[in-house]
Amino acid sequence: MRDHGGDLARAQAVYGVGDWLDLSTGINPVAYPMPPLPLAALTRLPENRTLMALEQTAQACYGTTAPIVALSGAQAAIQLVPRLRTPGQARVLGPTYNEHAGALAAQGWQVQQVHSAEALAGADLAVVVNPNNPDGRVLPPAQLLALRDRVGLLIVDESFVDVTPEASLAAQMTEAEERMILLRSFGKFFGLAGLRLGFAIAGAGPARALRDMAGPWAVSGPALVAGCAALADSGWHIAARARLAQDAPRLDAVAARAGWALVGGTDLFRTYHTPDAKAAQAQLAQGHVWSRIFPYSDHWLRLGLPAPTGWGQVERAILATGAA
Repeated sequence: MRDHGGDLARAQAVYGVGDWLDLSTGINPVAYPMPPLPLAALTRLPENRTLMALEQTAQACYGTTAPIVALSGAQAAIQLVPRLRTPGQARVLGPTYNEHAGALAAQGWQVQQVHSAEALAGADLAVVVNPNNPDGRVLPPAQLLALRDRVGLLIVDESFVDVTPEASLAAQMTEAEERMILLRSFGKFFGLAGLRLGFAIAGAGPARALRDMAGPWAVSGPALVAGCAALADSGWHIAARARLAQDAPRLDAVAARAGWALVGGTDLFRTYHTPDAKAAQAQLAQGHVWSRIFPYSDHWLRLGLPAPTGWGQVERAILATGAA
């Protein structure tokens, strides 16, 4: 089992049920309002014309002319990508989201985690999460484009780029692209993670291969409806980015009062250096705030941002760790 956030049941089993704030994932706490669902979205198989409409809406939203493949979450793309090429040497820029290395290894790739972008060069397949989870590291587009020409296939996971769209490579993608694929998450920025929707932006050949591997009806009817509405709502995008940009430094200020130092993050999550991450997680859980810690660090603790109604609870819980 690979560890993830979102395992609130584990916290409840130890600390009891109640009014929990699950901040263990980097999901927008103010979700896009689901549009009314026509009954056909639930009772009929998803139609190809609706899928095509969603993918065209995603192209417009992300500012790309390259083909887009809609899938049941960016995680679905992570599972399919290792099957695009004959297994060889894969390198993942880490530490990062552990599913990339896990999915590659499961398909027979020899996987190496490296700690600099330069060390990715020469790999048959290279993975960069950009912005990175959990430290928020961002490689500029020019550096990634140069790296593309030094590896067999470059996978850029842009699951958290919606809050900083200027860091995306989507505008650089074309139908002729063969050596780079972008992954995009829908659920994180729009706060609808349970809907399971994501995208791969790729050239015509890789896009066709991904679509074939995903098979028919890869996206549910409700996801098609909600995705079309949310991706087209530019006013909501602007307002959400503005709110998140205000809330992220507010969380940093509370963390600083508890003696935590900012490691990095995005406007959807923040990662802090704490004296003892396990102890801090346990203390937060006493206040029914669930966080994320990492097996490779005794000090890093990650928190998503709370909803507007949750600030009092999260502030009390964080400050209690400094008093403990």
